[in-house]
Amino acid sequence: MAKSLPPLTWFRAFDAAARNLNFTLAADELGLTQSAVSQQIRALETRLGTPLFLRRPKGLALTDAGRRLVPDVAAAMARLQDATAALLPATGTDVLTVATSVSIAQWYIAPRMAALQKALPGLRLRLITAVWQDEFSAAEADVEIRFGSAEVAGRGATPLGSFDLVAVAAPALGGRWETVASLPLIQPVGVTETWARILRQSGMTQDIEPAIFTDSHGLAVDLALSGAGVALTSAIIAAPALADGRLVDLGPARIRGSEGYFLAVSDPGNAPAVAFADWLRAAIMSR
Repeated sequence: MAKSLPPLTWFRAFDAAARNLNFTLAADELGLTQSAVSQQIRALETRLGTPLFLRRPKGLALTDAGRRLVPDVAAAMARLQDATAALLPATGTDVLTVATSVSIAQWYIAPRMAALQKALPGLRLRLITAVWQDEFSAAEADVEIRFGSAEVAGRGATPLGSFDLVAVAAPALGGRWETVASLPLIQPVGVTETWARILRQSGMTQDIEPAIFTDSHGLAVDLALSGAGVALTSAIIAAPALADGRLVDLGPARIRGSEGYFLAVSDPGNAPAVAFADWLRAAIMSR
């Protein structure tokens, strides 16, 4: 059985660090934090079983193994870039590229597209939906809407609404916190505040495991709407369904999360990007 390759994001971090010989400059290039790049390099070195850089007070230097790896990685990244460019649709400079969490696209952008077109007439939009951080790094977008901690959101990103979590379910399942222990639990992955943690804090002693795990808050809300159980999910994503009564909030109080949605505009001088960001903020804050 063939041994699995390290993740592409590790190689991208290595390629940027090898060209810049500086983790901070590599992070700026990739739209990540310096610590994220450093962690990815460490992970690659651990997987390969050899150091790739010498960490010196005045900067980085490649080891012999790092120098051997550089040309192959650089060539592979160039081939991937060429292959991707060949498949992308031709777009002009007047097309606004937005890389967004799939949940924000699902619950805020798509349902309000007609309103967006009315507010920003003539806007040409390319939407790229993503879940994980490496998917955003490859997008090269004018606007990014990510979910995660402040550390992984990247420089220039600002919170998009609250970090609150809510426990939501379809009205037919009952609207009381006391019913939670008897319902299937729906848990988005990639969050610090899990069902196990919340139930312990609320005094419940039962060892209850989630029945369903999802990779996005939007899917957790969809499952709750279908009656599949009670979802511990982002208050921002649940807000539209709570507002029109399709979901009810079972929690005794809102839970402050450690992660949330962040928005970043790559060029503050890009007027359409700023206008889109302002429109989206207003749409979310109106809930």
